[in-house]
Amino acid sequence: MSQSVEVLIVGAGPTGLALACDLARRRVAFKIIDLAPAYFIGSKGKGLQPRSLEVLDDFGIIDEILRLGKFHIPFRGYDGSKVLGERDIHEGRNPTPSTPYASPLIIRQWRVEERLRALLEKQGGKVELSTELVGLEQDESGVAAKVRREGGEETIHCQYLVAADGGRSFVRKLLEVPFEGETWTDERMYVGDVRLRGLDREAWHSWPNHPDGLLALCPLPSTDMFQFQAQIPKGEEHEPSLELFQRIVNERAGGMDIELIDAPWLSLYRANVRMAARFRIGRVFLAGDAAHVHSPAGGQGMNTGIQDAYNLGWKLESVLRGAPDALLDTYEEERLPVAASVLGLSTKLHRQITGNGEEKLRRDAVTLQLGITYKEMSLSKRSGDVNLKIAAGDRAPDAPGLDLEGKPIRLFDVFRGPQFTLMRLFPGKSARAIEGELVDVKRVDVLASPSIKDAASASKIFVDAFGHVAESYGGGPGDCLLVRSDGYVGWIGPEIDFADLQDYLGQVSAK
Repeated sequence: MSQSVEVLIVGAGPTGLALACDLARRRVAFKIIDLAPAYFIGSKGKGLQPRSLEVLDDFGIIDEILRLGKFHIPFRGYDGSKVLGERDIHEGRNPTPSTPYASPLIIRQWRVEERLRALLEKQGGKVELSTELVGLEQDESGVAAKVRREGGEETIHCQYLVAADGGRSFVRKLLEVPFEGETWTDERMYVGDVRLRGLDREAWHSWPNHPDGLLALCPLPSTDMFQFQAQIPKGEEHEPSLELFQRIVNERAGGMDIELIDAPWLSLYRANVRMAARFRIGRVFLAGDAAHVHSPAGGQGMNTGIQDAYNLGWKLESVLRGAPDALLDTYEEERLPVAASVLGLSTKLHRQITGNGEEKLRRDAVTLQLGITYKEMSLSKRSGDVNLKIAAGDRAPDAPGLDLEGKPIRLFDVFRGPQFTLMRLFPGKSARAIEGELVDVKRVDVLASPSIKDAASASKIFVDAFGHVAESYGGGPGDCLLVRSDGYVGWIGPEIDFADLQDYLGQVSAK
């Protein structure tokens, strides 16, 4: 028995689900499979960075995500039962017009997956559980993936296969892609989800200075549980259990009278920092933990995987519809350096948190992943003279404004969806019409005032009534930006001649 789809996604964690949701809205025929017989409900990850929140905003599920999480949970440090102090490590990071999400949201990973699955089902898709990839062959025409289910084996034929099957990726190993890095055998932690009595849920409780190592108990929003984290002393290692966790709490938080009631999920974690040497192998792509595994410090792993998917989805659609195959090479070009940079960041943060340095609780703005840029890469183009504050390859900032009826609107509302957006800044009364010149590109004119609406020639009007576009983007009359569907600026140039823009679109689309 065999089936055919355009894309096969192997692995239904946050990376695979984000890609599936993106492909579904693009009407790409795909399947998403997972070896597991049931959905995982442990808190492997518990934080969404601001850039990932922008992705989920684009998907239209941000309100649900925010309802299930919490910003600004302060760290409260203890020495035994003595409170040493309390600190919000993201204090002062508040939303701005250009950045609606300014700090990480604490939320269990499985809650994120749950919301992505609900979106996927709303779009008509579904994860196929208990389905194991056992082999694959590829040639110039496609990939033949052999899968095993309860009823036997079958072959799924696809144009492209995306491996989002985790740090122990079967696909990566089968294709013999080097997974370079190291495992820190002496740096291990017990991790689990526990219910307890004796602590409030208003802080992330931490005992950082015990001789045996750190203990931390973080309340998990939208649940009645805490995440348990405890360093394991060198030379010691036991199977995790509720009794063991209780003993650690008694020893490191002496006098606090904290009682662990139960532990639905228990695990032993070994610090592992590795990255695949390649992210594209013919018609196969590695994404998320299959391509890079991180220290848990700084909440980088799940977020980097979601953004891998966000980068890859539009490129797969474009090539499947006729864009040059070379476009898919830019997935590795853009995402591999990001993964390498984030790996270095998460390693640094891990050393700070598990060490005794003064900066152990500090988070640099780079951890928020808002500063990721693709400048100087092949899909970032500039033509002519423009007066912009941002460059091709940068994230396109948000801005509040008004539509022509005076109703509130955000640039993110304009960008939302699977299409590219051409944004023309402050055209004058003599602005030339651009309607119909660009196919499958949303057009928006940003006006300084609705009084010059007769100059507008776009399909959508955004009135920069509060000056936030001018503040974030700069720009002179008629300066243009092409915003990719993943929220990065692809091309910038003047409106005088769109020939360079047409050439750019020839590289990234079927038109």
